[in-house]
Amino acid sequence: MTFESWMILISGLLLLMGLSTAYVSRWPFTGTMVYLCIGVLLGPVGWGILQLDPHRQVSLFLHASEVTVVISLFTVGLKLRLPLRDPRWGPAVMLAFGSMTVTVGLITVTGMWALNLPLGAAVLLGAILAPTDPVLASDLQLKHAGDRSELRSALTGEAGFNDGTAFPFVMLGLGLLGLHDLGAGGWRWWAVDVIWAVGGGLGIGVAMGYGTGRLIVHLRKREREGATLDEYLLLGLIGVSYAVAVKLHAYGFLSVFAAGVAVRAIERQGPGTRRKGTGKETRQTEPSKVESANPAAAMLSFNEQLERILEVGMVVLVGAALLVVGLSTHALWFVPLLFCVVRPLAVWPLVWLRKFHRKQLTGIMWFGIRGIGSIYYLMYAIDKGLPPDLARPLAALTFTVVAASIVLHGISVTPLLNRLQRRPRT
Repeated sequence: MTFESWMILISGLLLLMGLSTAYVSRWPFTGTMVYLCIGVLLGPVGWGILQLDPHRQVSLFLHASEVTVVISLFTVGLKLRLPLRDPRWGPAVMLAFGSMTVTVGLITVTGMWALNLPLGAAVLLGAILAPTDPVLASDLQLKHAGDRSELRSALTGEAGFNDGTAFPFVMLGLGLLGLHDLGAGGWRWWAVDVIWAVGGGLGIGVAMGYGTGRLIVHLRKREREGATLDEYLLLGLIGVSYAVAVKLHAYGFLSVFAAGVAVRAIERQGPGTRRKGTGKETRQTEPSKVESANPAAAMLSFNEQLERILEVGMVVLVGAALLVVGLSTHALWFVPLLFCVVRPLAVWPLVWLRKFHRKQLTGIMWFGIRGIGSIYYLMYAIDKGLPPDLARPLAALTFTVVAASIVLHGISVTPLLNRLQRRPRT
């Protein structure tokens, strides 16, 4: 393709994004479904404009999905305007750690008994498909600072946490396949890949996010020139918090998410709320003044637009490669099993952790969207040397599950959310 042809293609996608937003919201499907179809048409089986093979172009898919997930996780962190002791953290943590572990276990058993995969490959498949996606689930996440929906809080927090908490299982699967050092008796996996990498990732992100947020607030109060460059500072924060965590063998995804949460936490310490005496009475300043001193609010809109652009590009890539990796015939039974059996079973413990309304719980059980995070973990495993005889069936199943999630969840998101939002507690 010539440079002009690429310009027409990219500009046309951007125009489609802008023009379709208002119309797509009225129909029972999402723009993501449209972009997936466009990717298929642009691929080798369509017009042949995009010649993509994930097995040969691992770096492209690996880094494209990595950047997309990183930006999305920071955006998710900014959306979570919850105090540390807010009870709404409970369901999110339960979903991200407990439910995801159950999901990995159930997929592992299915992979060994129904797909004839070795233990390591079955664990790896579970790790790839267990985490829900922060990129494609943006329509289900918290919409604004005053959004107190328990359903949205749970899904937002889950998507933020579990793209990092799935990593220990990815490393376990690679280790069982001989592609990663687990240590004698698994000590290195527990000490480094679980305890340090999870705790270190969260700690690094909190420290950097809190420090950067305080710096921006200080610069704004001092009215220095740098105070007008919040977007550059926070984009730098995303890159630095991710890279430092990875360099220190911690999980960069968790670090970026924690950095976003920490920056948002600065808002609660800003000039918008002042204590009087020893009681709980508060006095709020004007909303415009609060927002002007709040770096998170200034960054969120910009980040959401950047996230949406990256999402479109990544979904088009997935669509273009979908029929190249092949549609897995196992998906005919695996997709219903994953969405209608495994996900509900993994989420069911929320009944005892928190008293969700029955329809809210149904929404959480259904909206376990798989997407770009799964593509990243698959490409990460292939990049680490996953044998072709395992990489190809795992890739076919992963791409098929992601495409099925885009279609099935895309069709159901608008009518189901509208039904849930008619209830006063959503």
